[in-house]
Amino acid sequence: MSGDRPDPREEQVRRMLDGPHPVLPPDLAARAARRGGRRLRWRRAAHRTAVWLLAALLVAVLVWAGFEQPWTAEPAQVTPPLEGW
Repeated sequence: MSGDRPDPREEQVRRMLDGPHPVLPPDLAARAARRGGRRLRWRRAAHRTAVWLLAALLVAVLVWAGFEQPWTAEPAQVTPPLEGW
């Protein structure tokens, strides 16, 4: 593009910004604040629930490991050979 010709997209954006602006509802800020508050409470509740579920899972794994003791070797299932009969 040459430097002496204005960009048509730029001109279109300028016309849009210079034109009449839409009228906003007077309670827009209050509605946005209520919605943001609800989202924040929902997010905090979800986070709190996830933390409790992870803690319960950790306790369950620790209890299971305490009873099962997976780090110990299993007892042998084979009897030694009989000799001297």
